Amino acid sequence: METQRIHRGRLIDHVQLVVKDLKASQGFYEAVFKTLDIPIGGAGDDFFWADELCVSTADSPMADGKLTGRHHLAFQARDRASVDEFHKQALAHGGSDNGAPGERTYHPGYYAAFVLDPDGNNIEAVYHGEGRRSAASITVDFEA
Repeated sequence: METQRIHRGRLIDHVQLVVKDLKASQGFYEAVFKTLDIPIGGAGDDFFWADELCVSTADSPMADGKLTGRHHLAFQARDRASVDEFHKQALAHGGSDNGAPGERTYHPGYYAAFVLDPDGNNIEAVYHGEGRRSAASITVDFEA
């Protein structure tokens, strides 16, 4: 895997989920990440990681012995078909439906699907539509 350059100024550097069944979580995330072209970066006996997400067991040295609880993570998809495939693969690999693929009211062109992962985390794949800039690329000018 190609090493990624660190970009200073990002809002999120990394996220860790501590799960009860690492094998179930790894199967789930490998399947949904494949649909989004996100490779698994590495794995060990008590963890795996992809991009800025690390998933570990509670007894991993990376965790403090507690499950992390429920979180909402949204992953960017390259198109609507990827969102649809994400939802399909998530359901086939231990996820449960939490919102079928479709347009949402957040902004025009917001197309997303929601699933619960094996630990109940709300996992979303979202496509923002053609020409929509990510929040990271928007420049805001403030008046003094």
